[in-house]
Amino acid sequence: MALIRERVVLYGSTAWGQSRAFRDADIERIMARVIPVVQAGQMQAAQVTNAYIGRLAVLAGVTWTPGVDRDAIIDYRGIPAEEVYRRPAVATYSALAKGTPYLDAVKVGAARLVGIIATDMQQASNRQASAAIAGSGFSAFRRQLSGRENCAFCVIASTQRYLKGDLLPLHPACDCETMPLLSATDPGQVINRNLLEMTHAAIDKQLGFTDRGARDLDIGKVSSSGQPLSDYTDLIVVNDHGELGPVLGWRGAKFTGADDLHSH
Repeated sequence: MALIRERVVLYGSTAWGQSRAFRDADIERIMARVIPVVQAGQMQAAQVTNAYIGRLAVLAGVTWTPGVDRDAIIDYRGIPAEEVYRRPAVATYSALAKGTPYLDAVKVGAARLVGIIATDMQQASNRQASAAIAGSGFSAFRRQLSGRENCAFCVIASTQRYLKGDLLPLHPACDCETMPLLSATDPGQVINRNLLEMTHAAIDKQLGFTDRGARDLDIGKVSSSGQPLSDYTDLIVVNDHGELGPVLGWRGAKFTGADDLHSH
């Protein structure tokens, strides 16, 4: 799944980088190249996810209703793709209007494009997983960490059991996958207490405190749209094959304590 996402993101960023100008006609050409590839990638991600859930259902001996709803995958935003994929150009123009040098403004647009593509790809996987699980004999699911590094918020969420429902990204660029569970009635909400406790212990050791709600480190983290985000998305937990436990790091910088978080 990650490979599909990476290839589509690379295609989009390459198409953006190959443009020599970013006037309306140039943006139209970029969108004409990128949107079909993204949508094909979304469908491929959904089909792979659907097959994965189906295979697990067969192995577990539970019911499963196959199928991918293209509209639910491609049009989940409820607005035309052309409007969404024009936003990187708007981000570039806004940066230029603020006096940002041209090449830096282009990079702003590129980052916006990459973020949109990554979100669309992950939404395809997550939404299909939710639909497939809802149409199966599985009664619950857990979040499956993906990648070599994961934010502490996602790591903590991965230790919990969830009932059927929409599995949405926890934060922008969240790339967690889905793993069905056979029973929602197994003892306890926490399914990996060791990882949960080690993660909180690592945070407490670094900062001198931790928040069991995995939200507030008093840094006021918000999304690009101004919506509150868990401060724990700035903390990176690396899992070393279960041997060393979680190793705590920091996104974008090396912090030494809570006060340093406030200065970044």
